[in-house]
This record gives sequence, structure tokens and C-alpha cells, in this order.
Amino acid sequence: MRVETKLFVYLCIFFIPVVLIYGFWSKWQEPIGVTALILTGALFALSGFYFWMTGRKLPLRPEDNIKGEIDEQEGNYGYFVASSWTPLWLAGSGAVMFLGLAVGWWLFIIGAAFGIVAVCLWVFESFSGEYSI
Repeated sequence: MRVETKLFVYLCIFFIPVVLIYGFWSKWQEPIGVTALILTGALFALSGFYFWMTGRKLPLRPEDNIKGEIDEQEGNYGYFVASSWTPLWLAGSGAVMFLGLAVGWWLFIIGAAFGIVAVCLWVFESFSGEYSI
């Protein structure tokens, strides 16, 4: 967790001068931007603190070990179907849904119907057909 801790702490430190620069640039007349930047820095500090506390309780991960080898991290990443057209249909229905937000709700509903069918096909394609488990 060292990498994550450093990343979030560095981003928190980065936002301290950003708040000051933004505040001086806007002459402290625009409170929403200053508040948003302060809360963003606080969120990075909170996340960094969480990763630091969690990293103290857990053993070193292979990616935290400087002398670690690639084969220490290998393992099963899940089961994936060899070739599937279903994500293409799901992406197409998502595109129709987003187009429906601009054109009209009737198109969004048509895209959502195709999206529901595509999600069901994608979920159950491992249980039937050529690539069934």
C-alpha cells in the first residue's frame, strides 16, 4: 500500500498551494471554488490516511517489495469467454441510450430494452452454447 499512500499524500500536498493560488487569483471573492479545492485536498488526505493505516496492518504485497519478481503476483484472474460478441451489442445499446438522452426518451427506452437483453446474454453466455462451463 506504499504506492497508494504516497500518491494520495502527494496529491493532498499538491492541493495546498493550489488552494492558495486560486484564492489569491480570485481575490477570495469566489467561495465555492476555494471550498471545493479544500474538500478535494481533504479527501486525498483522508484516502491517504486510510491507505497508510491499512498498509500498516497488512503484510507487504509483491508490488511493494522492491526486489519482488513478476511471478510472485501471478494467479487466477477469472474466467473469460474466448470470443464473445455480446460486449459489442452492450456497447451499441449504451450508445443508443446516450443518443436517446439527446434526441428523446423514446430512443432511450429502446436502447435500454436492448441493453437489458445484452446484459442477460452476457451474464448467461458461459452457461450455454459452445463456451459453456
